[in-house]
Amino acid sequence: MTEFVLAAAIGVLSAAGTWLLLRPRTFQVIMGLSLLSYAVNLFIFSMGRLRSGMAPVTAKGAERPELYADPTPQALVLTAIVISFALTALFLVVLLASRGATGSDHVDGREPAE
Repeated sequence: MTEFVLAAAIGVLSAAGTWLLLRPRTFQVIMGLSLLSYAVNLFIFSMGRLRSGMAPVTAKGAERPELYADPTPQALVLTAIVISFALTALFLVVLLASRGATGSDHVDGREPAE
């Protein structure tokens, strides 16, 4: 049941992120990128098979290596979180600058013809 909930959450985040990424307004595109990064982080973290209370690395000649957690996915997700935070901050600055320069928050800088 937990695997289904996690897979559904990753799917919903991916679908919503892709839908927002295709929208014409810049803020919606930024939110879509954020949701996609959350989905990817959840996917990478779930592949690491998190086990609480276990040692993070194995000792040489460990008898039961399945009792140890893999630190690589955790390090990848931590790095991705920092990078996505910096990227979101950069995109928001670019959004504000482009809105000030063009007076519009559309991706192409023009209001749609109605």
